[in-house]
Amino acid sequence: TELIPLAGRSMVSTTPMLLFLSSAGVRRAVGRFGPSVATAFLNAPTSTVMPMATRQQPLSTRFMSTDAPAEEKTEEEKAAIKAQREARKAEKERKKAEKAAKKAAKAAAEEAANRIDDVTYLSASEQDSYEPMGDMSVVMSRSRSGREFVNVGDIGGSDDAKYGPGKTVWLRGRLNSIRVKGGSCFLVLRQNSFDTVQACFFKDKENPEQSAKMIKYLKTLTTESMVDLEGTVTTADVRSASIQDAELVIKRIHSVSKADAMLPFLVEDAARSEKEVEESQDTDRPFPRLGQELRLDHRWLDLRAPANNAIMRVQSAICQLFRESLYSQGFVEIHTPKLIAGESESGAGVFTTDYFGTTACLAQSPQLYKQMAISSDLDRVFEIGPVFRAENSNTRRHLCEFTGLDLEMAINEHYMETLEVVHNMFKHIFENLETRWAKELEVIRTQYESEPVTFTDEPCVLHWPEAMEILKEKEFDMGDELGDLTGAQELALGAAVKEKYGTDFFMLDKYPSNIRPFYTMPDPADARFSNSYDMFIRGQEICSGAQRCHDPELVTEIINQKGIEIGDGLKTYIESFRHGVSPHAGAGIGLERVVFLYLGLDNVRKASMFPRDPNRCTP
Repeated sequence: TELIPLAGRSMVSTTPMLLFLSSAGVRRAVGRFGPSVATAFLNAPTSTVMPMATRQQPLSTRFMSTDAPAEEKTEEEKAAIKAQREARKAEKERKKAEKAAKKAAKAAAEEAANRIDDVTYLSASEQDSYEPMGDMSVVMSRSRSGREFVNVGDIGGSDDAKYGPGKTVWLRGRLNSIRVKGGSCFLVLRQNSFDTVQACFFKDKENPEQSAKMIKYLKTLTTESMVDLEGTVTTADVRSASIQDAELVIKRIHSVSKADAMLPFLVEDAARSEKEVEESQDTDRPFPRLGQELRLDHRWLDLRAPANNAIMRVQSAICQLFRESLYSQGFVEIHTPKLIAGESESGAGVFTTDYFGTTACLAQSPQLYKQMAISSDLDRVFEIGPVFRAENSNTRRHLCEFTGLDLEMAINEHYMETLEVVHNMFKHIFENLETRWAKELEVIRTQYESEPVTFTDEPCVLHWPEAMEILKEKEFDMGDELGDLTGAQELALGAAVKEKYGTDFFMLDKYPSNIRPFYTMPDPADARFSNSYDMFIRGQEICSGAQRCHDPELVTEIINQKGIEIGDGLKTYIESFRHGVSPHAGAGIGLERVVFLYLGLDNVRKASMFPRDPNRCTP
């Protein structure tokens, strides 16, 4: 192999050069080694080309250096080289670890800066040390912070408002809705189901990191969550909330109890009227129909709808007004047993239970005990309590458990004395509902349409014969006129009374004796009829009552005629009359039935907080 000289370079073997130029090309050789190498290669005689024998040698032999072998290194030199190599490796590992540590520290710092920790709010005086956003630690009565929470209804955009523009307030409420977009957020907070106020947050250019953190937290909030919010009242024109002249600028917000992101249904869907749902069905975005069973399975959620919540408030109002009226008329509230030894009424099923080896039942009414209260010289009594009926009735107006509004009073001569008391009581309820609970009624009537109940100043009392004539005029077959009225007949009678007397509320007396309980006093002129009565709203029964049979011999005779066994419970009941008792009369009213009919609802279950029927015993 021939060596050729390079200008200013080492000698290069022509044979490796040949291989290089063959594989890479002359042009690249010129660019890399200069024209002298290329010229020497091109002008070389053919004898300098690698012989075949040489080309067949192993590469390791062909390209082996012809220089003398290097001297063997000493052990000290080898150790030094190894130490240098290990030192370089250690330095490399150190730098790598240092780089990883810096990266981890940076990530931890970023995570810490972006992490939103829970807030344990112990004192308003330490508020500045708390983050302005984050879930509130579980409220476990750790302390009383000194925060003063206000009602949404007290906020307004005028100077006359209790909390007007410029005031900073704390609110606790339910997140009705929220919309976060870019650097802004709008939310609506709800209290008491139908008081709502808008709150807003906008990114602060002077504090972008904190603003970004607040926006990040707001995005985590779910509708129906309970939140604490501190904000400053400012004037605004708002249409999405009940407070329409003001909104809150958010300073702090904390979730007190987060709702699941996916709920069984939306409260806004539960709050729509049937008309609104029906009209949407032909549009591109029809509203869902929420079935009754779905609503009742999650009744607590259904009751958050403004109208449904207001129905419960009206139910409470009726109890309050019932008490007010009767207290003003000299009544005493009593509380009677609900576990009794025998049936309290005839003809209706009872729920039985074991009572220490004997059978007891749940009271169908406080009837027997109300009457014994009269025998105790409590001349006017009332009770609000549960009533149980084991009737397998699946109609829209029957329940297995309902709340009874019961009253009983001593009379001097005639049961009309009781009808006048009851009429005054219902007048008090009807008049005051429309004035003192006008807001709740307005909310209800936006979803369930109804008109106020009309009533007369004095009791409107129909007698049984008159009712029969009206119904026969309506082409009903009344037979021997001794049977109970059907639902259709009651509705027809109600419509006729409204047309004739201009009232939705009326009374019907002198019912046939055979369809009334054993404790009902017979009509002195015709024993086929009785001194009993029912009361109606819009043609449907809400109340049943009568003069009671206080004569022990007569009531025993009636019990025997009806084939009822006189057990221990009835024995003590009759015995109370043998010791002397005032003549008396009373009435039993179904609370849910009154609410259901007064508000024009389509089902009594809407008037019960957690209804019980033959197919439902939960929740």
